[in-house]
Amino acid sequence: MNELVELTVDHGVATLWLNRPAKRNAVNHEMWEAIGGQCRRLAAAPEVRVLVVRGVGDHFCAGADIGGLSRANTDYGDANRTAEASLSGFPKPSIAFIRGSCVGGGVQLAASCDLRIADTTARLGITPARLGLVYPPAALQRVVALIGPSAAKHLLFSAELIDAARALRIGLLDEVHEPEAAEARLVTFARLLAEERSLLTQQASKQMIDALTAKGRVDDELTARWSAELAASGDVDEGVRAFLERRSPNFTWSGPATTDRSPGAEDADRRG
Repeated sequence: MNELVELTVDHGVATLWLNRPAKRNAVNHEMWEAIGGQCRRLAAAPEVRVLVVRGVGDHFCAGADIGGLSRANTDYGDANRTAEASLSGFPKPSIAFIRGSCVGGGVQLAASCDLRIADTTARLGITPARLGLVYPPAALQRVVALIGPSAAKHLLFSAELIDAARALRIGLLDEVHEPEAAEARLVTFARLLAEERSLLTQQASKQMIDALTAKGRVDDELTARWSAELAASGDVDEGVRAFLERRSPNFTWSGPATTDRSPGAEDADRRG
């Protein structure tokens, strides 16, 4: 791997690798831009069914590059916000695979994914209080939605790192396994989502859950849109047949007729 953000695709599962292991995969300006651009491209790729974000080496991400933060660079901040929005708005299931350090900007990336699977080496923290910074509002909103206001305040006030067991207990992680078992679980689970489950169900569920989180309701327009997709897809008939025939379904729906653009896509377009 030569690029700071590498991409691999296998069995419908795209993996974005943060590739700066000597810096525990701390994210610099170039990496934020690459993450946003890759998410935009992968969102429109029909062969990609699931996105995994992980780090090369022993760590997920030790945070945002401090050099970029200290310069208060406007371009850096724009790239950070665009990457976060592109990842959180990715229309298909996304999984952060966490081991070692997941701190600051690392939590920002992990919380922007739908699910978080970790091994027992994971250490997580939100640390702007060490630097006199304010955590980005969109990232803060996602963290509070995951773990609640009290746990979020504890992490932000103290900047302490917590272990995987506690992160699982407060809802910052979804699953924790021993290191070898975690890797195997990631592969098995990602392929299950990509190869045996309905992408239509996954995308509709994601949009509806996001609507509930943001507005407290699923509006009629969104309901009607997915009802129309469901009626035209044929996936229900295939799912029922497969169930009755005791076989794995072969779902063929690959995306809405008009693909919704993920948040941050316009900014990514301007950046190339």
